[in-house]
Amino acid sequence: MPCWTSDSCVHFSFSRSAASSYTPHATCPTGGTFLRRRSTRCSTSSPNRKSNEGVKAVKAELFRVDVERKPSVLTQLATELRRENPWVATDISAASRIVLLGMGSSHYANSVAAARLRSIGVDAIAEIASSDLLPAVREGTVVIAVSASGGSVETLDAVGRYEGQCPIIALTNVDGSDVAGMATRTLLMGAEKEEGGVACRSFLHTLALLLALESHLGGEVGLQAVLAKASAATADLIDRQDDWLPRLSELAIGPHGTHLVAPARRMSSAQQGSLMLREGPRLAATGCETGDWSHVDVYLTKTTDYRLVLFAGSRWEPQLLTWVSERGSTLVAVGRELEGSAFDLRYRHDDDDDVRLLAEVTVAELLAASLWQ
Repeated sequence: MPCWTSDSCVHFSFSRSAASSYTPHATCPTGGTFLRRRSTRCSTSSPNRKSNEGVKAVKAELFRVDVERKPSVLTQLATELRRENPWVATDISAASRIVLLGMGSSHYANSVAAARLRSIGVDAIAEIASSDLLPAVREGTVVIAVSASGGSVETLDAVGRYEGQCPIIALTNVDGSDVAGMATRTLLMGAEKEEGGVACRSFLHTLALLLALESHLGGEVGLQAVLAKASAATADLIDRQDDWLPRLSELAIGPHGTHLVAPARRMSSAQQGSLMLREGPRLAATGCETGDWSHVDVYLTKTTDYRLVLFAGSRWEPQLLTWVSERGSTLVAVGRELEGSAFDLRYRHDDDDDVRLLAEVTVAELLAASLWQ
């Protein structure tokens, strides 16, 4: 069973040196300390190319398995959330001033969550943890530090700047991690270990738990229904991948990269989707917001073989579609049938915007896994 709060989780105390290093005062139950594994991706000790290719193939397969386990692991999380609301024990309220900290995928999820919270009247902001301009503490400030590994050095540094000044909640996938040791309370993601080394289930569970926070603070999320539909939607995409992946790969991958675009309320899908293509198969990919696309990305449609994957649902799509049509760019639509698209990818429950938020990035993850292999 996932463990939600520090009352029942194993924690370690940490001291921070002037160089901002974090040293555990306690060892793990097996007698050792938690150490981050050194990457072998760029090892110079072995020039054997075939060996490196073998490692790459194994990581790609493990990543694919991680993605394909998303529905079952999300269902487990939904069961735990039905049994217990983990946010109750944190004493966070709608009157709190919430500061969400994280890097990479965590920041992508945080940014959407903060915007949703502001839309229901909650004072919330998402800051990339590496910023030198973090918000000042004032009455009611609560920090939520999100790190799947619990060891992102930038997040640890940012949390250190808030220690002793306000409550700190750690949202992590690793019990006993560094960020948990610095927090007032810890919520575990329950995403299980991601054997491929790429944040996919932990990204999904971050979004799910932040939706649970929104529901806890008065948002009309319908959490259990959304999680059930998202699990079914993700399973549908996985089960039918042999039908749509070849066509998507043919259209979305071009000589000048891939551009993923999503509405502001689901911007994390474009950001995380493009990250999957960069992190796994090491392909050029960028994410953009649908309305902003006409101000910042449209220019490339004139000079490149422009490949666009559009996560549908923005009211600003018409101007994008006009430019794409006039410039002869290649468009793939996800979640809706759009005029001018070369391919429309539909899936179960894609008419529910919250389901889209949780499920649609699976398209990019499976694409990345297939190209990585």
